[in-house]
Amino acid sequence: MRLSDRITAATMHATARWTVRYGEELRFAGSELPRPRAIRVPTRHGRVRVYVYEPLTGPVPGAAHVHFHGGAFLMRYPFMDDWWCRYLAATTNIPILNVDFRTAPYVTYPVAHHQCHDIAEWAAAGGNDLKLSSDRISVGGFSSGGNLAASVSLQARDGGRWLPALQVLGIPALDFHTEHNHNEPGMITPQLRQLVRRTYFPDPASRREAWASPLLATDLSGLPPSVVLTAERDVLRHDGRRYAARLREAGVPVHHDETPGTDHYFLTEDPVRARTTMAMVAKSIRAAMC
Repeated sequence: MRLSDRITAATMHATARWTVRYGEELRFAGSELPRPRAIRVPTRHGRVRVYVYEPLTGPVPGAAHVHFHGGAFLMRYPFMDDWWCRYLAATTNIPILNVDFRTAPYVTYPVAHHQCHDIAEWAAAGGNDLKLSSDRISVGGFSSGGNLAASVSLQARDGGRWLPALQVLGIPALDFHTEHNHNEPGMITPQLRQLVRRTYFPDPASRREAWASPLLATDLSGLPPSVVLTAERDVLRHDGRRYAARLREAGVPVHHDETPGTDHYFLTEDPVRARTTMAMVAKSIRAAMC
C-alpha cells in the first residue's frame, strides 16, 4: 500500500464522524428512541461492536434487520446512518442491528465482508438474548454497505445454513474489478474508486471474487427477495441496474426503485420523494418478517 494512500485512508477513517453530513433532514421517525445498546459479537476476525436500536413497543417476534453503513470501506462510523436505523426501528417495530465493522487502511478484504456475514449469521442463530429466528433476519446497506449486504446474502446462500429474508441494496457498489468507462461527473469519482481498490482490495485477483464483486457472480439463483435502490445521476446506478436485472433473470423477486435527478446522496437530495422511498423499504422489511 502506498504511503500516500495509507495517509489518505487513515484520515478519512479518523474524521468521518465530522465530515459525513447527510440524512439529518430525513429524521421522519425514531428521534424519540433511546440511545442504541452496544453489544459485542464474535466473528472469525475478532469481536465486533453492534448497536441495537429497539422499537418502543410491540417488536415483531424473532425479527431483526442487520444494517451495514457506507463510507467506501474507508470510513468507520456506523452513526452516519443513525437517522436510518431510527426510522426503520420506529416504522417497522423491528430491532435494527447497526454493525461497526472494520475498514481500510487497517484491514483489507475479506475482513469486513467476513465480519458482516458472521454477525448476520449470529443473528440468524438466535442472537443470544435477542432471541431471533433464522427466517426473520434481513440485511441491507448503502453504497459500500450495499456491497456488504449483497455479499452477505451470497455468503449465506453458499454456506447453505441460512438465508436472509430480504436484502436491501441501496446505491450499491457491486463491481470492484471491471474498469468502467463512465466518464461522468458526480460524487463517486474514479479517484475514490481507485483508492478503495488500492487500500481495501489491494490484491487485484480478490476483486474478481463474487463475494467482493457480487455483480461478477456466475449464479444469482437462490438469493433472497431484493430491494434495489439506485439514483439517476449516480455513477453506481449501472451496478444496481445490472444487478437487479440479473436477479430477475435468476428468478429472484426484485423491487427496483430509482430516484430521478439525484446523485449518490439520493435521499437527502430529494427529501420529499425520500418519504415514499423510505416508507416502501420499511414496508418491504416488515412484510418479509411476517
